[in-house]
Amino acid sequence: MSADWATPPMATWVLVGAYLIDRFCGELPNAVHPVAWMGKCAAWLASPLHRAPIPMALLGGALVALILPAASAGVGLLPRLVDPPLLRGLLETCLLSTAFAIGALGAAVRVVSDALRASDLGSARRATRALCSRDPSSLTSSQVSAAAIESAAENTCDSVVAPLFYYALFGLPGAWAYRAINTLDAMLGYHGRFEYLGKASARLDDLANLIPARLTTTLLWLAAPKRSALRVWRRDAHLTESPNAGHPMAMMAGLLNVELQKPGAYRLGSGLPEPRSEDVERALRIVERASGLWVVAIAALCWGLA
Repeated sequence: MSADWATPPMATWVLVGAYLIDRFCGELPNAVHPVAWMGKCAAWLASPLHRAPIPMALLGGALVALILPAASAGVGLLPRLVDPPLLRGLLETCLLSTAFAIGALGAAVRVVSDALRASDLGSARRATRALCSRDPSSLTSSQVSAAAIESAAENTCDSVVAPLFYYALFGLPGAWAYRAINTLDAMLGYHGRFEYLGKASARLDDLANLIPARLTTTLLWLAAPKRSALRVWRRDAHLTESPNAGHPMAMMAGLLNVELQKPGAYRLGSGLPEPRSEDVERALRIVERASGLWVVAIAALCWGLA
């Protein structure tokens, strides 16, 4: 823990305060949300490269993948310039609360769960768009359930574990740099039109999530320990294209005893029953317990360093 920007006890209170803001105050509007601004900056930086030749797209994409996280980390340094310490801590608390999204993740998953329980498949499909990039228009009820469960498991890493992991290591600059890396991957790091432009962002996101994804898997298991889930995880964690996403998703499949399938891509927990709407709610409870465990662990670590 970097000691020059905040003492370990201050870092603990900053984290606890940020967690309470996230859980009880909700997300800021997009017009003023830092992550939304990161997305706008990413789009502005990448726009001249949309039609560039492949070599230029690769080089330009690599520069974008370095510039935005570096700039975001720089913004995360601003509280160090603020006095007195109490005001600095309050500012840090507010800024850190925007770097993770436990409440928003739970709300998005619950919308899908509520729609499925009401047998409103159309609304459930539309709500799935907020969780993942796949086209939900032809998904069955069980496939929508699977998409929501997979997204809940994977986003526990992206939205909770990884930002706080980098906060513990590098303070607010680390959390904000990670959020920029993850935003770039979400915008550019996929197959299709921007594949070469987003290759550097995708690889950087893979690297940044290498440890957090495994930590997330452990936290999910600790939230609902089950020996058979370990077998599913060991067997299926490497079936996804991403080197990281399969770990928490396979663990969640084992914990819920369901098969999670993305048609044409992977099948986790093959042979287990298809998920139902109640399994989405069960997954959310596991995610919330795992997130709480992680917040307590990081807060205790910061306090212990005192």
